[in-house]
Amino acid sequence: MDGQHSGKQRSHTAADRTSALSPGPRISSRISESTQDLSHRKAPQTSAHGDRPAHPPTILLRKSNSSQAALGPQTHHMFLEKAYNAAICFKMLRDLNGSDPIRLKYIVKKIKSMAYKAPNLVLETIHDYFADNPEISNRHKFRLFHILETIIGASDALEETWEQAFMKLALENMTKSTELDEAYQDAAGNVLVAICRHSWRAVAQHLEAEVLTGVFPHRSLLYVMGVLTSKQELLNQEEKACWEEWLIKIAFKSTQFLKVDVWSRELLWVLTRPDRTVQEQAPEKAFLFVFYGLVLQAEDDSARVRTHLGTLLGTSHQWPKQREGIALTVGLTAVRHLDHVWAALEQFGRSSPIKCSLHSFSPKAQTSEDLRWKWASSTLLLAYGQMAVKAKAHILPWVDNILSRMIFFFRYSSWDETLKQSFLTAILMLVGAVSRSEAAHSYQFSQIPELSECLMVLMEKEPKDTLCTPTRQQTIHIICSLCKLRPPLNLEKKSRLLTVCLRSVLALPLLDVLEKHTCLFLEPPDVQNLYSQTSEALDQMLQTFITQNPTAEELHFLLSHLYVWLASEKAHERQRAVNSCMSLLKFLSNNLYLDPKEDFKRIGQLMGMLGILCQDPDKATQHSSLEGLGHLYQLLLRQRAEASRVKEPVPKKLVQAGQDGALLWSSGDQKAAPPAPPAPREAAFPKDQIFQLSSHQVTKEVMKHLTLAELTDLIWTAVEGLGSTSPFRVQAAASMLLTAVQEHGAQLETVANLGQAIHLQLCSVRIPQAKDDALQAITLLARNHTPELVAAFLDFSITLDSMSLEALKSLLFTTGHCQDFARLELQDAWDLFTNLDTYPQGVGLLARAMVQSPCRQIKAVASQLLPSLQSQEERARKVAILILNEFLYSPALLEVLPARDALMVLAQSIRDPSPAVRVLSLQGLGNILFHPEKGSLLRGQLPLFLKGFFRSSEPVVVRVMGTVADALHRLGAHGAGAHSLPLALNARSFFDDERDAVRAAAIALFGDLVAVMAGREPSSLRTQVHQGLVPLLLHLRDRCPAVATRARFAFYRCAALLRWRLPHTLFCALAWERGLSARHFLWSRLMTQSQEELSIHLSQALSYLHSCSHRMRTWAALFLGYTTCYHTRAVSQLVSDAELKLLLCTFENLKKEREPGIRGFATSQCRFLRELAARRQ
Repeated sequence: MDGQHSGKQRSHTAADRTSALSPGPRISSRISESTQDLSHRKAPQTSAHGDRPAHPPTILLRKSNSSQAALGPQTHHMFLEKAYNAAICFKMLRDLNGSDPIRLKYIVKKIKSMAYKAPNLVLETIHDYFADNPEISNRHKFRLFHILETIIGASDALEETWEQAFMKLALENMTKSTELDEAYQDAAGNVLVAICRHSWRAVAQHLEAEVLTGVFPHRSLLYVMGVLTSKQELLNQEEKACWEEWLIKIAFKSTQFLKVDVWSRELLWVLTRPDRTVQEQAPEKAFLFVFYGLVLQAEDDSARVRTHLGTLLGTSHQWPKQREGIALTVGLTAVRHLDHVWAALEQFGRSSPIKCSLHSFSPKAQTSEDLRWKWASSTLLLAYGQMAVKAKAHILPWVDNILSRMIFFFRYSSWDETLKQSFLTAILMLVGAVSRSEAAHSYQFSQIPELSECLMVLMEKEPKDTLCTPTRQQTIHIICSLCKLRPPLNLEKKSRLLTVCLRSVLALPLLDVLEKHTCLFLEPPDVQNLYSQTSEALDQMLQTFITQNPTAEELHFLLSHLYVWLASEKAHERQRAVNSCMSLLKFLSNNLYLDPKEDFKRIGQLMGMLGILCQDPDKATQHSSLEGLGHLYQLLLRQRAEASRVKEPVPKKLVQAGQDGALLWSSGDQKAAPPAPPAPREAAFPKDQIFQLSSHQVTKEVMKHLTLAELTDLIWTAVEGLGSTSPFRVQAAASMLLTAVQEHGAQLETVANLGQAIHLQLCSVRIPQAKDDALQAITLLARNHTPELVAAFLDFSITLDSMSLEALKSLLFTTGHCQDFARLELQDAWDLFTNLDTYPQGVGLLARAMVQSPCRQIKAVASQLLPSLQSQEERARKVAILILNEFLYSPALLEVLPARDALMVLAQSIRDPSPAVRVLSLQGLGNILFHPEKGSLLRGQLPLFLKGFFRSSEPVVVRVMGTVADALHRLGAHGAGAHSLPLALNARSFFDDERDAVRAAAIALFGDLVAVMAGREPSSLRTQVHQGLVPLLLHLRDRCPAVATRARFAFYRCAALLRWRLPHTLFCALAWERGLSARHFLWSRLMTQSQEELSIHLSQALSYLHSCSHRMRTWAALFLGYTTCYHTRAVSQLVSDAELKLLLCTFENLKKEREPGIRGFATSQCRFLRELAARRQ
């Protein structure tokens, strides 16, 4: 009884916790059989832990009546309650052997709930269950191990009694082979891992004993060590450090086994064994790479180290986790053997398999040996990165050598996503290690320029319309790190990096479009989060640039690269650009980096652009622009205040910063400062109230603190905005211009050019309110600057000061005439300007594009032609006469240069000293404008030319078609008249001619005919245009590049004649897009704009399935596939059984295409067509 009493005292706490589990105060007088079985069990005892209280002995249920009577009523009740709960637990443990998953889930939940309230009782019951039932099934034990792991892991403390008992249980089962394979061993190992939360040293002693036996450790031991190493939450910081020290000690003791062949072979076999999945690696294998690296690190024999590294590098590099593991082992070895690791990597990098993988790998013959070595260069990249991470400060002298090898493998390895990610990961590790070294600032890294080139190539190769990986942000982070190293990037390199990064991020499509591109992924990325992180990286890069070079010149340099995006026609690009600009200004406003003695460069231009964007239709752009103006205001006030404070020289002493940050410049060693700006005015608003004002109020307030030069920049920015094609930009610019002139017009100097510029822009302003504001601004200027403006307008010229080709091209860009650009881009006309022989042709096409658009600037350009014809430079006169000859076909020319005057100008040019100008003048004199009778003569010759189309000589046919095209151009507004229909019919008949040059000439002629007749075309010609759309669309994939180019231009001209919507988007798809998305867009435009001709389009596309060109057949099949998806009923009615079989056969062949998108589309189409064929039967 005494012993029982003492046992009850020790278990009082457990009993208290158990009391809550009782179902009620009434306990049946009859104990179940399972409860009676518990009376024979004893808790395991140990004498090794005298400092811990012994576990309460098992309660004996078979007691005499006198013993039961001796127990008090309360104690007796607790006794029965505990026995009852133990019996329930025992029964639930037994029921875990069932097969009903729902029932098992319920039992597990109940056991966990019981363990939460009475963990000792459950642990005791589990122990006794194992002891009394040694023959239970392995699956039953497997489930019990999971329960045991959860209970031990969730317990606040574990008595040493249970610690020893369950550790022994786990060790006995970890190495046991069962039908559950490794899952059973891992479940037992997880029990050991859970015990480590309470006493990891005791577990470590057992692991050490097993590892150092000389026999290669069982996988379950490595599994436990791997989990303990990888899971950070199992151990606290102190325990983690002790665990790592213990691993190093075990690794040191294990170096002896490197000499044992059996042990080394077993190690290599485990390391090279395939993983369960491609993306995941077993904990034991991941740990073994770490352990192997620590062992090699501890080894003193350098020859043995190199031998083992060579053997490891000679294994397969096919799987990503294998490559990462090998690299980690190499990196850990480099901690003590940097020289030997470098030598091993160099030897491996120059081995024959690596050379073959760099130069001779062919994806058409992917043998197992090829795949073994294909990504070996990725392993080398990761290994170099791990070397840098593990070697820490010792790596600095090696950085250039490592970078040179990384760059080599990046440039000469097979380009794929694996190489790209390995390169980025390795570079991030390297620059991270260098950045963490305090001595890095004393090194000059010669490979930084080469590395920056690789980064630009990488960014430019990123898909323009998708965002699926963190490549962009990783690259930008690397650039940020490079900016902090020596030597600093030169201005040209930095400019290219900025341009590439901004284009790669800001030009991405809208987020919903990016998400649509990932909808077919098995595991689609979080595009929203990915873009947010990429945008933050871009902002950080801008901040890093200004931090490394905190000057006004640098700020202007950065902002100048953002200006083109702030003026973008796409709303989402403007929104992104202004957000980056705002972030940069906020950073500078909150941190005193800029030297106040420096004047801001073009700060007025920045303010003008932000002020205009405050009126952007996009609300987010409005908000960011207004916030940017607020930060610019605060920055300006602070700079002005600091500048006035440092007027007096402070000898060699750092200027003290305010509460917002520290100044990073020294006033003692600065050069003589430029004249200080005017004394700062007192701020009209508190610091934060500026953000509550309207954009108009903020603009007026900021203007008060601008210098005269800055204010002039702002006004010129507003004047330039008047010429924008965006209505909101024009109105905002006019409002800002008026405000600036109203508030500060009297202060302005040299306003003559300003007045002329405003007047010039008024010609293109179509918004009444904007025009009124601009006219009012001129009126206000005239009040204060009357003599200057009167003299200026007396000598007023409506065009630019010169008429060079570059100016004309710039004019097209800035006025936003997309049709002009489309015509030039689709003809590859810009290339003509690069060659002296083709330069006149390029100028002619440029002027012709302006006429055919038509361009609103023709009158302004024409007014400048007369002075240009008197230029001393032959090139200027030649350009002027070329443009004038083309402008003769534009009615707008006659508004500024009547026909009689034009005739006189050309007659005078016949006497030009240049033969080329004289010839061009003669050509102009022969224009139909001066000889209307030529129209009937030229049209009369057209039927005769048609006969030449059918000559057998290819050069003759091409020349005849070219002559007809030239005749159409010379007819100008007179057009081909009734001959347009036979011309169209005959030209279309040669679209599929076997001769490349004839096809190209016929398609070009058809496009020229469409352009000439646009706006006055007969219905018969519109029919021909509709019937020509599908052939032109399919010839975009013609094998001949010249044919494809002319097909793009002709298709665009047909769309213009038919007045399709979204011409700019159509142009972009034709000019630059080449993927499936572009093909689908072109098909959708065709179907949307010409649904009435569906049957004709289908029959034409079906005929191209017989084409001898694989590209044409593929394009036709895709066209039919898209049509089938969206016009199923029409296709099923119009397509015959024979055509259906042909279409099905075509798609079966397309399932073998290289492009994954085509293969997937072909598979789905085959499935649909089979269903359609089955329904017909």
